[in-house]
Amino acid sequence: MFPTAIAVLQLLPLDGTGTASDLMQSAVDLARSGLPVGTGRRARRRAAPWLVIAAIFVSLLALLPLAFIIWVAVQTGWETVSALVFRPRVGELLVNTVLLVLLTVPIAIVLSVALAWLSERSDLPGARLWAWLCVAPLAIPAFVHSYAWITMVPRLHGLWAGVLVSVIAYFPFLYLPVSAALRRLDPALEDAAAALGLGPWRVFWRVVLPQLRLAICGGSLLVGLHLLAEYGLYVFIRFDTFTTAIVDQFQSTFNGPAANMLAGVLVSCCFVLLGLEVLVRGEERYARVGSGAARYQQRTRLGRATIPSLALFVVTTLLALGVPFVTIGGWLAAGGAAVWRFDEIGLALGQTLFLAIAGALLATVAAMPMAWISIRAPGPLQRLLEGCNYIVGSLPGVVIALALVTITVRIALPLYQTLFTILVAYALMFLPRALVSLRASIAQAPVELERAASSLGRPPLQALWSTTIRLSAPGAAAGMALVALGIMNELTATQMLAPNGTRTLAMAFWSYSGEIDYASAAPYAFIMVAMSLPLTWLLYVQSKRMAGR
Repeated sequence: MFPTAIAVLQLLPLDGTGTASDLMQSAVDLARSGLPVGTGRRARRRAAPWLVIAAIFVSLLALLPLAFIIWVAVQTGWETVSALVFRPRVGELLVNTVLLVLLTVPIAIVLSVALAWLSERSDLPGARLWAWLCVAPLAIPAFVHSYAWITMVPRLHGLWAGVLVSVIAYFPFLYLPVSAALRRLDPALEDAAAALGLGPWRVFWRVVLPQLRLAICGGSLLVGLHLLAEYGLYVFIRFDTFTTAIVDQFQSTFNGPAANMLAGVLVSCCFVLLGLEVLVRGEERYARVGSGAARYQQRTRLGRATIPSLALFVVTTLLALGVPFVTIGGWLAAGGAAVWRFDEIGLALGQTLFLAIAGALLATVAAMPMAWISIRAPGPLQRLLEGCNYIVGSLPGVVIALALVTITVRIALPLYQTLFTILVAYALMFLPRALVSLRASIAQAPVELERAASSLGRPPLQALWSTTIRLSAPGAAAGMALVALGIMNELTATQMLAPNGTRTLAMAFWSYSGEIDYASAAPYAFIMVAMSLPLTWLLYVQSKRMAGR
């Protein structure tokens, strides 16, 4: 339903066994074959009824938060809804949110495109090192970025503070797909434009930049959705957004109508972003016909621009990595051995790992039927069900948590604040990450093996298990790792849904930082970053490998 967002999700936290440029490569492969996807009798296969039923169940469950918002609005009544929505406070939050998105996204685009072009297309010294340093900020949770900045610059508050920290925290979501797209672009088009007399800047604006539209739109969508959903980052710098207002309203009135109506406005903002991405992306063709000659793009000599280019990377690295690491290191040194409360840290680490593994496993199992149908039996029903799964991925975690809180309190009170409820919330929030990874893996598993197993008399489920599921295990493991990473750094849904006594790394960090005990919060920030860095490195290596580098 949203192909650009789906493609970029393969890079995450991040949705991944591929990159955004895989979509370009798929288009090239399609052009070479001359056939549209899913045509021909052999390209289609009738899905097993139990798989369809399972996919329908998961898709309906994914629509539960959206249906909940609509149901609450109907039950509340138009007069109450209009009174809660059309009031000055909502207008103030809307202005803050719109300004935040309008300022942050363009700055992040300009910065990411500049960094990606310099690291991929120029003779910049140490280009590979700088490319990795541009990806590394993904390992630092957004609220840790804010924690670092607010402790270093205590007066950092308001809109421009939010823009600064947001750009630093989220620009890698744009840098990754743009750099991947640059590695895959056809250099012959640029050579042809140069041969027609266009200078380097005009070649970039008329040839290169239009081909980056897909990656830019997808990355911008992800950044925008993160801006709408983020809570901890903006609490630190005292900047009110819809998400911070929803959580505050929930904590003060325990899920009153005002919190639900704010959630409805927030969901509407998400759909506006999705619609804008579709309109801006357009339907232009991004692939050529014919294989052509495979060769690398010649790197541009920077000359006198080398020093300013290096300065850009140095400043970006210092802001995105230097400030967090220096701040965390400073607080660890100030706190000394006393802040390493190993009994508390061990408990938080154990609970975090348990929730991350259990939630990742549930999300992967839930995504399996839909992933299989999307590859083995594509069709209108498959596209509809898949769209439902991606819609829930665009909803902020606070909305999903708010829906589950209200449903469990009103309908299934014994499930309120239980392990089952928090795992279901995790599965819904990170379902797209698992789904995209599984799709890529299942697509690489030959369907003939599955058919051969069925022809030898094995039941459908056993044939699926012995062939496709086993062959797709590496991709499933990658998807589970990405989901687990998201769960480890998740804050708002865990606070609202976790059983009593739960204390994850993020919750412990938030508790100590809320008490202005930044030294005690530093070990938890350090552990979260240390656990995220290896996966970020794998993400960078996978991005290079997919481009044949």
